[in-house]
Amino acid sequence: MTGWRAGLAAALLGIALWQAVIWATGVARFILPPPALVAETIWKSRALLAEHAAITMAEVLIGLVLGALLGFLSAIGLAASPVARALVKPMLVFSQAIPVFALAPILTLWLGFGLWSKITMALIIIYFPVTSSFFDALMRTNQDWLGMARVMKARPWRIMWYIRIPSALPGFASGLRLAAVYAPIGAIIGEWVGASKGLGYLMLLANGRAKTDLMFAALIVLAVLTILLHAGVNKLCEKTLDRSAG
Repeated sequence: MTGWRAGLAAALLGIALWQAVIWATGVARFILPPPALVAETIWKSRALLAEHAAITMAEVLIGLVLGALLGFLSAIGLAASPVARALVKPMLVFSQAIPVFALAPILTLWLGFGLWSKITMALIIIYFPVTSSFFDALMRTNQDWLGMARVMKARPWRIMWYIRIPSALPGFASGLRLAAVYAPIGAIIGEWVGASKGLGYLMLLANGRAKTDLMFAALIVLAVLTILLHAGVNKLCEKTLDRSAG
């Protein structure tokens, strides 16, 4: 079964289970709206959803690009410098011990209610998996290749650029795939804390007005966009790795 067929089958199964729960429990619509009602809301509110989805995706994409770039450079710096590993790596681990929800109000206070507080939230969530995956791959470079390069008296920066980085690209790609899934989390958390636009803001607004169908509609749109983003990043990584291998 191909990827899109498997995804479609999983989506249909999820919708069937959703409807089955409603039939079995008789839960009220304002608690769990039926799939047909949510689909109708998505269609009727498509312009509203598209407007807020564009804001959220802008935050996610900018955060993804900046987080991936910063993670790429950080991993190279850590791999190249034992001093950096001794000083910076513990700080990276410590940063992951701080709950993301705790940072959101602080970032909103510092950066305001605009895009940058949400972009920074996405960047923070993205940064660690990209840095960690790429750094681990850089440190696992084939020792025979490194030994041969040193025998040939290659400079450290040439070893890094021509041997270590190309061999570690699959690790960087793995980090990017994880980042594509995690990035929307940061943007949505930021919108929950303080925003006037975005799918997270729309979900809070719908919840406050007891429009559960609109809240589910925004949630489904977010899930679909996240799946598409992951698929796009995955395709880009595959093409890049094929070119580097060729």
